[in-house]
Amino acid sequence: MKKLKLGYAPTRRFVFSAEDAFRYKVMIKEKMQSFGLDIDIVDLEGINQEGLLYDDHIGADLIADRFRQEKVDAVFFPHCNFGTEDTVARVGKALGKPVLLWGPRDEAPLEDGTRLRDTQCGLFATGKVLRRFNVPFTYVTNSRLDDPVFERGFTNFIAAANVVRQFRSLRILQIGPRPSSFWTMMCNEGELLERFGIELHPITIVDIQRAAKRIESGGSSELAEAVDYIKAKLDWSEVTETDVKRIASLKVAMKQYAVQTGSTAIAIQCWSSLQDAMGIMPCLANAILTDEQIPVTCETDIHGAITSVMTQAATLNQHPTFFADLTVRHPDNPNGELLFHCGNFPVSLSVEDKPKLRKHFLFDDHSPGTHEGEIKGGGMTLARFDGDHGEYSLFLGKAKGIQGPYTRGSYVWVEVNDWPLWEEKLVKGPYVHHAVGIHANAIPALYEACQYIPGLAPDPIDPTEAEIKAWLRGSGL
Repeated sequence: MKKLKLGYAPTRRFVFSAEDAFRYKVMIKEKMQSFGLDIDIVDLEGINQEGLLYDDHIGADLIADRFRQEKVDAVFFPHCNFGTEDTVARVGKALGKPVLLWGPRDEAPLEDGTRLRDTQCGLFATGKVLRRFNVPFTYVTNSRLDDPVFERGFTNFIAAANVVRQFRSLRILQIGPRPSSFWTMMCNEGELLERFGIELHPITIVDIQRAAKRIESGGSSELAEAVDYIKAKLDWSEVTETDVKRIASLKVAMKQYAVQTGSTAIAIQCWSSLQDAMGIMPCLANAILTDEQIPVTCETDIHGAITSVMTQAATLNQHPTFFADLTVRHPDNPNGELLFHCGNFPVSLSVEDKPKLRKHFLFDDHSPGTHEGEIKGGGMTLARFDGDHGEYSLFLGKAKGIQGPYTRGSYVWVEVNDWPLWEEKLVKGPYVHHAVGIHANAIPALYEACQYIPGLAPDPIDPTEAEIKAWLRGSGL
C-alpha cells in the first residue's frame, strides 16, 4: 500500500506577525512528524520565500498545481496567525481532496496590547468561505500544539483520508455470482459505479479453477511459501498433503488475479460450485489473503468487500478485518452475540497457537479447507456498508469480546451496549446478516470519511453521533 500523501499548506495574513507565522509553520510540521504516522508530507517550500500560503494573486494556482503534480490525497491548512481564507478555499476547491482546518491557540497579547496572531478569528472566516465554495472539511478545535486534542484530530483525519482515497479507487474481484438462494447479497453494480466509482471485475469459478490447477501442477515459490505457511501456522492433521497444496494453490491464484486486475478486495462464491470444481473450501485461502490486507468476503458479498476495505483503511491498514455472520444471541448475556463464519477469520487473530485446518462441518460433502477456532476478544469495531432503493449508509458500532460456549468454525462472542436496539436496526435495514469486524476503534475515522463520500450517510449506533463529535473535540482525554 502506497503511503498517504498530505499536502501541507500553512497560511498567514499580512496584518499579523509574519515571523510568528513562520515559526509556527516549522513547529507544526515537526509536531506532525512526531506522531509516527507513515505518511509523506508535501509542503510549500520553493513556492515563495516563506513556504506559506498568503498571497492570493500568485498563490492558489501554484499551490494547487504542486499538490496535483505530487498527487496528494488530502490537504492540511493550519492557520499560523490569521489565514488567507479565499486562497485556502480556492486550493481546496481545485483539488477536491479531504481538507483539514486547524490553528494553534493564540497566546496572550503582549504588554503593549499587540497581538501577534488571531488564529481563531481566521478559522471562523475560512470555515465560512469553504462553505461558500462547497468544500467539505474537517475541523479540529483550536488548541495548543501540545494539546492531545490536536494529535487526536489530526490522526483521525489522516485515517479518514485513507478511507476516502481507498474508497475512491475501489475495484473488487468478483469470483462467481452470488449463491442463488442468497437474495440478501444482491447489489446494484451499475449504481455502485455511477455513484461511487466502485468497479467490479467478475470472473467465473472455472477461471479460478483453471488458474489454481495450473499453479498446483507447477513449482512456484509463491506456492511453496503458501504451503509452508499453512503447515507452520495450522494443525493440518485432519486433512491430506494434497488438500494443503490445493488450498495453497487457490490462495495464490486469487492473489494473482487480484494483483493483475488491480483489485483491492475479493468477493467469492464460496459454495457450492467451488467444492464441485475443486473439492475444497476456500475459507483458509480467504483468511490468509485477508491477513495480507486483501480482504475476501464470502457468498459474493460485494457490499461486505467494500466495508472491509474501508474498515482496514480506517486503521491506516495496521489491523486485519474479519468477515462475520451475525448468528445467535448469547445463551446467558442479553447483550451478547456470536460473530461466526465457517472458517475464514485471519489466522493471526486466533487464540490458539495452532488453530485447526478442518473439513466443513455443515455441507454434505465435508470438503477440507476451513480454518476453525476462536479469535481474540478485546475492543473492536463492527461496520457494514449497505443500501437499497438508491440510498446507502454505513452502520457503525463498538463491541467487546466475552466468554461464550464453544462452536465450530471461526468465531468470537461479543457484547454490545443494547443488542435489542442493534437487532432492530439491522433487521429493519438496509443491512443484512454480515458485518466486518476489526480490533481497533475505527468508528471516528469512518464517520469522518463519510462527509467526503457524497451519497453515503454514517449510521452510528454506539457511540452516537453526538458522542463521536464530543470525542473528537477532546472529551475523555
